[in-house]
This record gives sequence, structure tokens and C-alpha cells, in this order.
Amino acid sequence: MEEKFYPESIEVKKEFNLNKGKEAIEMYFITVSEMLGANGERISRRVASELRYNFLGEEELLQAASEMGYLNDIKKLDEKSPALFDRLFTDKPKIYLDRLQSIIYEVAKKGNTVFFGRGAQFLLRSFDCAFHVFITGSMEKRVQRLIEERPIRRDFAEKIIAQSDHDRRSFIRYAYDEDWLNFRLYDLIINTDKLSVESAAKMIIEGAKSDEIRSCGIDSVRRLENLSIHRQVESKLFEEGLMKYHIFFEVEGDRELRIYGIVDSQDEKDSIERVLNKIKGIKSIRNDLVVYKRSLSGV
Repeated sequence: MEEKFYPESIEVKKEFNLNKGKEAIEMYFITVSEMLGANGERISRRVASELRYNFLGEEELLQAASEMGYLNDIKKLDEKSPALFDRLFTDKPKIYLDRLQSIIYEVAKKGNTVFFGRGAQFLLRSFDCAFHVFITGSMEKRVQRLIEERPIRRDFAEKIIAQSDHDRRSFIRYAYDEDWLNFRLYDLIINTDKLSVESAAKMIIEGAKSDEIRSCGIDSVRRLENLSIHRQVESKLFEEGLMKYHIFFEVEGDRELRIYGIVDSQDEKDSIERVLNKIKGIKSIRNDLVVYKRSLSGV
């Protein structure tokens, strides 16, 4: 198991399976969620470095967002829930969230990765190749670390940490309808009050080598591709004002998109297809939308 777990590089390990006549893929994911001041990012980066995995933190997320043309949108959705007005009267938070999630899926497609924050533990929860970690600590220790890192007063540090905990919990509740502090969501919980960065990183690496952590195969890669496309389609339709309650879509097979439901005109049907054709990664579009000119109000 150990030799299998540590790849020779951060590239996805690939082997040609002569019996099946197709490429087999092995890759793993580690997601790390932390309470501010618990040394979560330092620990996560060390784990990624020792395993020679990709690392997705804030800087890397913004780089990926820039490459996908999402930079401004991702910056607007930090780890906090949107304001009430935005939630009730605009689709913008949903667009930002879809794009954030599509980036996480796109990065996951590249192979072995340590994801730091942003709710990756929820997006990758159904994958057996993902190991989920939560890093915590006492308020006293967290405040102490914050003071050591920044020249601030204790009362200010306490307020920063309290606000951070509130924002992260609100973000997870809004984005995934889950409780950030539901510890059943995690495979390993680490209290760093008495642990160094090195010790905590070692615990994560050892835990991730469990026999129950199975490698992702080619089917998982296809699932990630389809999930990424699904989020991009949803955000694009919302952005263009074309996402309505009577329009549905599914990503099937090998990046094949089927869109169906009811539209008011042939122009609307054609517009939707034109918009979706601009999304990279879609192999084919099956447009089963039905033009129904009668008003749907009151239905």
C-alpha cells in the first residue's frame, strides 16, 4: 500500500492494463478544513510537499480561477455566506458558488491533491479516494498564534477568530447545507494545541495510507469531468438569465450534455445552445427543449 500511495511525481500515476486494454488511473485526495489559528495551512502545505501532491489553497485557487476566466467571481465569494439581499434577489451568489465548485472539480481531475478549505470535503465526499481532515485547537492557543503572526492586541485577535469561525460556518451552511462542525464528516480530527506542524502532518499522511482509502480510477475522472461541466452549465445559464424552473439538464456518458424542458420561443432555444457551446469540455449537446408559447405563469 505504501508504495502505491506515494507517486513518483505529482502527475497522476497511469498504467496500461493489458487485460482490459485501457488505461488505469490511480489518484488520491486529502481535504483539510481548519479553525483559524490552528496551523491548518502550514500543515496542509507540508503534507502536500512530503507526498509531492498538488496543493489548492487561496493563491492556487485564484490562479485556477484566472485560467478559467473566473477570477473576479471567485474573489467575491469568500468563506462567508452572501448578504441576505443577494441571496433573495439575485443569482450572483449561486453563479460564484457554481464556479468555485467547478474549479475544485477541475483541479481534482489533475490527480493527487491536498485541498485546503472551500468545502472540498463536501464536493469529494462520495469518492472513496478522498481523506477528510479537520484541524482545531483551543481559543487560547489560536489567539496566541495569531498574536505571534501579527502585531495585534489580544482582544482584537479574539474578535478576528470569532468572526472567522462564524463566517466559515455560515459559508458551509449556505453552500452545502451542512454544519461545518459536524465531526462525523471528517475521517481525522487533530487538535494542534500540543502538536507541531511536523507531527500533525505525519498523522495525516499515516491516516491517508489506510487500506480503506482506495485509489480513484478512470470512472472517477469521468465523474469529476461531468461534475465540473454541470457546475459550469448551471453558472452560465444563470449568468445569461436563461436558467428557469422549467429547464433541466444532465451530463451523461463521456461529457455529453442533454438539455430539456420548455422554452417560450425558438430564439430562446437557439440562444441556450449557443451559450452552452462556448463551455470548454462539452463533447456534444443534445437539445431536447420544447418550444411552448403559451404562458407558464400560474402553472
